[in-house]
Amino acid sequence: MAVEPLTSGASGRINALFSLRALRSLLLLLNAVVLFLLVPFRGKANSGDNVGKDEKQESGRKGSASTVIRVPWALLPWRNATMAVDHEVAAAVRRSQAIRRVFQDDDDDTVREFCLFSTARGDTLFTQSWTPISVQVRGLVVLLHGLNEHSGRYTSFAKRLNANGFKVYGMDWVGHGGTDGIHAYVHSLDDAVVDLKIFLDKVLAENPGLPCFCFGHSTGGAIVLKAVLDPKVEAQVAGIIMTSPAVAIQPTHPIVMALAPVISFLVPRYQITVANKKGRPVSRDPQALVEKYSDPLVYTGPLRVRTGCELLRITSYLQQNLRKFTVPFFVLHGTDDTVTDPQASEKLYKEAASTDKTIRLFQGLLHDLLFELEREAVTDGIIEWLNCRV
Repeated sequence: MAVEPLTSGASGRINALFSLRALRSLLLLLNAVVLFLLVPFRGKANSGDNVGKDEKQESGRKGSASTVIRVPWALLPWRNATMAVDHEVAAAVRRSQAIRRVFQDDDDDTVREFCLFSTARGDTLFTQSWTPISVQVRGLVVLLHGLNEHSGRYTSFAKRLNANGFKVYGMDWVGHGGTDGIHAYVHSLDDAVVDLKIFLDKVLAENPGLPCFCFGHSTGGAIVLKAVLDPKVEAQVAGIIMTSPAVAIQPTHPIVMALAPVISFLVPRYQITVANKKGRPVSRDPQALVEKYSDPLVYTGPLRVRTGCELLRITSYLQQNLRKFTVPFFVLHGTDDTVTDPQASEKLYKEAASTDKTIRLFQGLLHDLLFELEREAVTDGIIEWLNCRV
């Protein structure tokens, strides 16, 4: 089957977003914003009785229409109000799709359920769980998906963990899957970190006495890493597992790093069309790519400026705190990953203060390790690591 080499929400788009070409596009947009703000202050150089007859005639020959200033359609207030309603409707549709998938999952070995809870911000978070029926639960795994995807994509992985005695919980973080927010727009990844902490409290309250592990893929791995820097969370978890974690992102030019916070503040939801580019696929399995990019809960549009800036911010924070990690962890990465940097995972492994730490690099594998042709070997390695710590 011939498959178009689409990339994930991070691949290529992140590099393009943090490029000089993207910066030039943003500067053009900012220029339009400035012109728009200056519209109320437009005036005539000569007005009223001071304008002579000849000047009026000259003006008439040049055209009586007033000066037209064109502004981006996105800046019109009425459009923003309409878009807000559209985004709410879209989020409701995504949630209904996520809930429907839970009900449609008919499995004799697993009970799949969903739960909604509200955050202090007023957002409704969609969470789900997979519980083994005939196997005694020995431990818990709280799962965080990557950028632009959702927790439901990890159902097969969750059921493999079920078969080995682990109950699995998944949380769609803000703007993803069945959770509130503009699709794949992240105002602050700190919100996702806070939501994870609250979700962990709920999971542990429901399952007292069971060891709890966190799993994070890509940006989900970065969220988990920042959460466990909190001593309370570190005490709650028995360890963390990360596949292809977003530990470092390097813009193409230092000026992009300096201007990113300013631009994301001024036009946070602006989408960089140049960032919606094709690149290497995230899996070598053609069928896995077809399933991913035909999934309406997977975002495939251009990366928004604020989302990219938040990725920069959290990875910069992690780079400054690598030596502070003391939690047991297992990091897995493909050597041919072009979305997140396998060398950054190696740096995490070398510099972290954890006494129990493991790294496994898979030669030739790409970003989505659990959707690669070797997914069974990847999953087996994770289960083996978990079994040794329960």
